[in-house]
Amino acid sequence: MPAAAKNRALSFSDFPPGTVAEYTTLVCLACIFDIFTKQLGLAPRTAYSEIKRHSPSVQELTAPQATRPYFDSEEKNPHCPYCDSAKRWHARFDTYRIEGGKTTDAARRALIKTLPKAEDQFQIIETKSDRRTLLFEWLDTMGRNLDFEDDAWLIEATRGYLERVEPKTNWAEVFEGVSAVRRSQRLETGWERERDRLFLAPALYNEVLFVQYLVSRSHKHGGRTFEGRLTLIELVRRLRYSGHLDAQGITERDQFDVLEKLVEHLTGGEGAVKLYHVVDRRDFLEKVKTVYARYATG
Repeated sequence: MPAAAKNRALSFSDFPPGTVAEYTTLVCLACIFDIFTKQLGLAPRTAYSEIKRHSPSVQELTAPQATRPYFDSEEKNPHCPYCDSAKRWHARFDTYRIEGGKTTDAARRALIKTLPKAEDQFQIIETKSDRRTLLFEWLDTMGRNLDFEDDAWLIEATRGYLERVEPKTNWAEVFEGVSAVRRSQRLETGWERERDRLFLAPALYNEVLFVQYLVSRSHKHGGRTFEGRLTLIELVRRLRYSGHLDAQGITERDQFDVLEKLVEHLTGGEGAVKLYHVVDRRDFLEKVKTVYARYATG
């Protein structure tokens, strides 16, 4: 495989922010070849033929915690946690999960048409999920990438949510130089920028507070928001007194019932969502050839 093809990164610039999730996991080929050649007694060539056809499951590729023979590492020169093999024995799987829907279907089809078909360098796996699961996966991913020690995360989380609900807006441009986000006293819907401040309509501002609460909440201390740290009781009280709950038709009194209704409002319901996983196998295929050459001549 030409080096240029191997190193070519896929472009997702045509996809709305928040609709593509990226996952990377490593696999130890030394572990795999040892299983096939030593435990199963296969010849290196036979082992090579079997291994190169290997297609990990979506769960193996995207699990929060990798399991053998897969592992995760941010080190520049990692060693296999199972057999201590060096980097040259490791192969990488890059997986891109695209949420199906009107905003992504055209871009997804165009992307897939550009992918090389030879040697199964890319694999497309379709699965289904639901809006609630995707929301909390998105919140979890965002939370792991925010620095909660720096108050700037509040604005970052706001931008992340707005990108999700209004994907056609250039939010990078809108947020350039923004130092504060405020509840608007004159807007009924939408948002407006005034110098270095961004004003949100009350309903949108309340949704942002709820997202901030969800992404930062803890069992003991609640979640941090533009309105300070709030417990669920305090958040529900604020949303009730502001008229937000009535506006959304939420009449429940129990705080946990209100929480469920607020989540349902954010997700737009319990509908199913089709997911498309683009699995980049190029590094894996090249590394399998390299490792086979070592076994065949060793």
